[in-house]
Amino acid sequence: MRDHFPPGLPPDPFAGDPTDPTAELDALEPGQPLDPQERLAVEEDLADLAVYEALLGHRGVRGLVVSCEDCDSDHYHDWDMLRANLLQLLVDGTVRPHEPAYDPMPEAYVTWDYCRGYADASMNEALHGDGFDN
Repeated sequence: MRDHFPPGLPPDPFAGDPTDPTAELDALEPGQPLDPQERLAVEEDLADLAVYEALLGHRGVRGLVVSCEDCDSDHYHDWDMLRANLLQLLVDGTVRPHEPAYDPMPEAYVTWDYCRGYADASMNEALHGDGFDN
């Protein structure tokens, strides 16, 4: 059973319950520690996420949308939930199940690619001004 969950996720309603109905699921799919490359990739994603939230959060962007190949639909992740999921991967190699966003406003979410492009453009602007030689 996982003992530590990062902030941003709701508390485990069965924490400490010896009759936890999800305990059997942990036995079926126990978390596997990340290898060094996977760990580095997750740490880089966390660092990127902090930048993206700082750049876009105050503009009304609530988080990221991820297209799921398994169910062929979009999943909307608020900044805190995504950060918590990435931290959980670092802790024990798993991602806790969570409720999908209820009636999300798709226009309030952007893709990882959008964030990367926005961050690159922001960095370019900060380094070079408007890009025009006057």
